[in-house]
Amino acid sequence: MTLPGSLDEAVAALSAMPAAVPVAGGTDLMAAVNSGLLRPAALVGLGRINEIRGWQYQDGHALLGAGLTHARMGRPDFAALIPALAAAARTAGPPQIRNAGTLGGNIASAAPTGDALPVLAALEATLVIAGPGGSRREIPVGHLLTGFDMLRPGELIGYVRVPLLHAPQTFLKATGRTGPGRAVASVAVVLDPARRNVRCAVGAVAPMPLRPLDAERWVASLIDWDGERTLAPEACAAFGDYVAAACIPDPAPALDGGEPGTLPPAALHLRRTVATLARRALGRALA
Repeated sequence: MTLPGSLDEAVAALSAMPAAVPVAGGTDLMAAVNSGLLRPAALVGLGRINEIRGWQYQDGHALLGAGLTHARMGRPDFAALIPALAAAARTAGPPQIRNAGTLGGNIASAAPTGDALPVLAALEATLVIAGPGGSRREIPVGHLLTGFDMLRPGELIGYVRVPLLHAPQTFLKATGRTGPGRAVASVAVVLDPARRNVRCAVGAVAPMPLRPLDAERWVASLIDWDGERTLAPEACAAFGDYVAAACIPDPAPALDGGEPGTLPPAALHLRRTVATLARRALGRALA
């Protein structure tokens, strides 16, 4: 294993060994190795790169190092900056996972159940990608998660740029029997009074976080942004149903033009779970 001391050294090592795999916490990588799904020819360890293990402030944003662990993001000082991301970090599995797993690893592995992913999607975060020769480029986090933009050979996720909204934001998830702390559905809700909008992202129900844009616009139109920013419980419940139906729609009508099909019981239960999470997340944000 190669152990570089800086981000640019890590990029150089990956460029020199195209078959090498970067590893930080190793929570996903080692699971794949142990199950026989991956046999990396070489490893580039990122654990000694101090520059990506903290954060800094930059033009109204927090520049988060990709090496930040879930345990570190769960602490009160970080929670004061980005509450929803801290809440997601606190639920990211048992202590040994939270102590080792990193923000960059959560993004790079792009597992549907990654707790940070819906929060970053709702915050409209961007990724700072480090490349050969000291190059840096930025892409929206959604572009990487959907495959619209991919990491190129020798590139690494160096930082995550998140706007500091100083406004309510929440994260909730429901877990099942798929593993310790593993989400069957998760919802992040972010209020942005400056732009008078509500942003919501739903995780774990699809290969990438889903943004129910119509539901966001609808509920934002109901909020008195110059007043107390409250909604009746019925409006929060309607928002939950709107979000759930957008993310888990009814089956398409038959080709003969018949009525839409019926959701199977498991999908119907998942839709109800998403509706409940979205309703509660919005209610807590507005509270």
